[in-house]
Amino acid sequence: MAEQAAPGRRERKKAATRAALAAAALRLCSTHGPDAVTVEQIADAADVAPRTFFNYFTSKEEAVVAGYASSADTLLTAFAARPDDEPVTESLRHALRAVVTDPGYLDRVQALRALRGHPAIVAHQMAAFAAQERALADAVVARTGSDPARDLYPTLAAAAAVTGLRVAVQHWLGDHGTDPRSPSLTQLVDEAMAVFDAGLRALAGAPA
Repeated sequence: MAEQAAPGRRERKKAATRAALAAAALRLCSTHGPDAVTVEQIADAADVAPRTFFNYFTSKEEAVVAGYASSADTLLTAFAARPDDEPVTESLRHALRAVVTDPGYLDRVQALRALRGHPAIVAHQMAAFAAQERALADAVVARTGSDPARDLYPTLAAAAAVTGLRVAVQHWLGDHGTDPRSPSLTQLVDEAMAVFDAGLRALAGAPA
């Protein structure tokens, strides 16, 4: 694949502002609760004017879950960087590893878990998951040249990866009890993708 040009100064500044607003929104809302936090407080914490907030987000809920966009970018970039002739499931496994080892990822996950009781936040999370799956499915289509209108594989592979990531994180955090093996999160990602691997490879080889 051709290398993309590095973002210019303006793009880097905009990305930094967006990241600062997202981090402030997540930090404040996970600490005080979304109902107790205003857009003005988020903007102030990010050292920008309140009107600047709305250049990037339509609501504080959208800003809170914006970290998923960062994770999606990491996932897609890591997937695209893998060799074109590598099995898709193997590329997905490496891409998921890149996500869970990305600095700040687990801090974002922990903060968002504190907001699971807020329906508006959960709705935005579900939308972010769906967008991540669609983007990853598009990347699989680009890799394989398959037709998603006739072939289940790209969408199923993307859904398997995103679900595998979620399940691995939940297991690592002890949602279903303490695992006596004390596995690392990267080990759990490997396990999750191994569960899907045989079936996904079989589907990839099946007639459309």
